[in-house]
Amino acid sequence: MRKLVIVIVSYNVKRYVEQCLISLYRALENVDAEIYVVDNHSKDNSVEFLRKRFSRVNFVRSIHNLGFARANNIAIRQSESEYVLLLNPDTFVGEHVIEEALNFLDTHPRVGALGARMLRTDGTNAMESRRGLPSPIVSLYKMTGLCKHFPNSRRFGQYYMGYLPWDEPAKIEVISGAFMMVRRPVLEEVGLLDEDYFMYGEDIDLSYRILKAGYENWYLPVSILHYKGESTQKSSFRYVHVFYDAMLIFFSKHYSHLSLLLSIPIRLAIYVKAAAALVTMQMEKMRKSLGFVSRRRKRDPLYVFIGSEKCVQMCRKLTRNTGLDAKFYIGDEKSMPNGHHDLDILEELKNSPIAVYVVYDIDSFSFEHILSIFARNPLPTIQMGTFNPRTHTLITAEEVLQ
Repeated sequence: MRKLVIVIVSYNVKRYVEQCLISLYRALENVDAEIYVVDNHSKDNSVEFLRKRFSRVNFVRSIHNLGFARANNIAIRQSESEYVLLLNPDTFVGEHVIEEALNFLDTHPRVGALGARMLRTDGTNAMESRRGLPSPIVSLYKMTGLCKHFPNSRRFGQYYMGYLPWDEPAKIEVISGAFMMVRRPVLEEVGLLDEDYFMYGEDIDLSYRILKAGYENWYLPVSILHYKGESTQKSSFRYVHVFYDAMLIFFSKHYSHLSLLLSIPIRLAIYVKAAAALVTMQMEKMRKSLGFVSRRRKRDPLYVFIGSEKCVQMCRKLTRNTGLDAKFYIGDEKSMPNGHHDLDILEELKNSPIAVYVVYDIDSFSFEHILSIFARNPLPTIQMGTFNPRTHTLITAEEVLQ
């Protein structure tokens, strides 16, 4: 039996999956692991594209979009391992993340599952890295805005557990399905992902069942990047429908025993939030269709490339072919350990009125080092990008260019 099986569910994001798999190959160098990619009927030729590049990966091609839970369960049932890692396609992991997570689980037998420190592309912490159970009262604090206004409160901030330190392991309640490592015996005891959920909510449901079985869920301060949203269109009607439907499924499953005096207001609040989100989206579409939007052209972003001399030459060619505004610096993690923080134009970049993408050569900088550079001193005007010299591919949260 293998130590670990990693399951990635993919849908029309082949270049992000490619980068995710590259990071995993590095992170699994000393780990007995197997990777499954379950493709949910992508239209971008994902399976053929990836299969040529990653011969060690098991690919499952679905002829329908099965949703997140069913797709993960297919791979879990086909595999055998001590641990299972559910990993989003729009992520990449640091080189030591997997080993550290496995070591933690090996030495903490009461931990049923753990999650990681997810970073946004500007280096800030994603609040979804640590969450509390969405009990009726916690959900009320979240929907009324009390959680947002008092994020560090143990009472009002319970949804995101903002009172916990980011740089220490901590016991939490809900682990994000973007990076969720679970003991297989625990999965066999509590059951796999609930397939009533199409997308969203299944990680909360599984986390709750793990807790109810007497195990602990933990947050581990090992960093991954989560682009968040490359697999979904959050401005769509479908997203709103699926998201709030998941909330109703969770509430009906785990809190149906509550009195009508409590359950009716909660259900009503969910319907009101869903309706408000849909109305806001429709109003925005109407404004655009009637021309009530700014006619000013959005200024093009600046790209700052840092990498080997060979990589910089490739990037110069890319920017010429695509018309990007760019600057170039030759360096690696030894000569530029602080990355863009050591550049003489940093102040200019910090105060730039346009978006700035600092793009790192992933052959000159490890994924772990890139994440540490951005996490050390997050700057809201500067976003992360990567360039793969082997495939000539530039990736940011907004686009993929070649």
